[in-house]
Amino acid sequence: MKGILMGAGINRFVLLFVLALPPSGIVMGQMRGNVVGNDSSRPNVLFIAVDDLRPQLGCYGDKVAITPNIDRLAKMGVVFNRAYCQQAVCAPSRASVMTGRRPDETKVWDLKAHFRTALPDVVTLPQYFKQHGYDTRNVGKIYHDPKNAQDPISWSAPEIMAVTDVAGPKYILTENLPTEGSWKAAATECVDVPDSAYVDGKVGDAAVHLLSELKDTTFFLAVGFRRPHLPFTAPKRYWDLYEADNIPWPAHDRAPENVPAIALHNSVELRGYSDIPDIGPLSPQKIRELRHGYYASVSYIDHQIGRLIDELERQGLLANTVIVLWSDHGFHLGELDLWSKTTNFELDTRVPLIVASPLLHYQHVHTDALVELVDIYPTLADLVGLPIPPGLAGTSMAPLMENPDRAWKKAVFSQFPRPWMYKDKPEVMGYSVRTADYRYTEWIATNDKSIKAAELYYYKDGVETANLVNQAAFSEKQAVMKRLLHDGWRNARPENTGRPDLSVKN
Repeated sequence: MKGILMGAGINRFVLLFVLALPPSGIVMGQMRGNVVGNDSSRPNVLFIAVDDLRPQLGCYGDKVAITPNIDRLAKMGVVFNRAYCQQAVCAPSRASVMTGRRPDETKVWDLKAHFRTALPDVVTLPQYFKQHGYDTRNVGKIYHDPKNAQDPISWSAPEIMAVTDVAGPKYILTENLPTEGSWKAAATECVDVPDSAYVDGKVGDAAVHLLSELKDTTFFLAVGFRRPHLPFTAPKRYWDLYEADNIPWPAHDRAPENVPAIALHNSVELRGYSDIPDIGPLSPQKIRELRHGYYASVSYIDHQIGRLIDELERQGLLANTVIVLWSDHGFHLGELDLWSKTTNFELDTRVPLIVASPLLHYQHVHTDALVELVDIYPTLADLVGLPIPPGLAGTSMAPLMENPDRAWKKAVFSQFPRPWMYKDKPEVMGYSVRTADYRYTEWIATNDKSIKAAELYYYKDGVETANLVNQAAFSEKQAVMKRLLHDGWRNARPENTGRPDLSVKN
């Protein structure tokens, strides 16, 4: 644990709330197993999703990022330094979070599949809260954002601005407006306009308004912001927060030594923008512009998140609301000579995750324990006193939040298919296991289960610099990591959490 309990800094409203609780741990024991129905004594939930946000935030140690509101949220709760997604692209990751299942169970490995094809009766996270009396609402991007990716049964009312085509503009400038056949224009845009000129400002407006409507209910409000997903379009005032010359250059901007080709890609997501070459390197000026745009987009979203926290406080809701902030996956900004996501590498799979709860005895705490996005579902159920439903593939983090120094997971798991865009099923799946210091990945053919390639990385520099697979000096470590991968996530879970094991036994 890198943070400590800041007793003198505990907000008075949180302290008063905690003092009112019975001495039964992180949740009120008598709340467990209540009959379905609205229970106003249960905390509300503000569930904030940010697209393509890597831990490029002040509270994660970034010295350049200007993120005062997310940093304020971090001081209210627990920051998970080592949180990982299950698949580093939008639809699979979000399906995993919302169902509490991993991609091989949801069968969502691309941007087209819907999790209800494989799991027609699955109860999603908001649907579970709705069944227990919560008013569940959605503003912005929570599931993947085409119309056919939505899940109306999850919500108590129709989604607001969930579908990108009708939610609001990515661009303002005439030359960047969509043309027939493509919505992609320039990869960045800087215009002196109000926040609400772009879609995320509109989402912020709608979410603030909805909080005022929901103040007398017990609610689960999901708010999804689209930036810093490409294009990096944000009002000029957020660009002006940064000096272009101070934007750092990508760390280790070349592919790892001895990396198999299947682990890489040609940055196709970025290549589709009109000011990006189809092949070949980007100019230093363009690299710096893109990285500047990413920082500006992060600060733009940070301001919207601050507005939500302010509104909770204004409505007197902050002392009874659990807030979770998460990103669906990370992002490469030129590191490893890659742009965007769709790999099993660290910068794609590691995500920011912050949970603030009025039931916590700890605030302003960082933990290095390994956690996964699939853990969010059981954690939120646990924190508000609902029974953890069976069949989930994650572990409630509530015991870890109660004691951030305790032993936790031995490893966490991610995966990614190749080819990424496929017709029927991927030819190869890359399965990856991450421990505190190492990552091991096997690329396994989906037909005959043969291993097409393998990778082993030691994170002494924070990124992948050299694939160490089959090197004699690392043979023992490779064997250990291989066994962890093949033993699977069930065998990597923490022991003696005090919560029942309700996962499906396959």
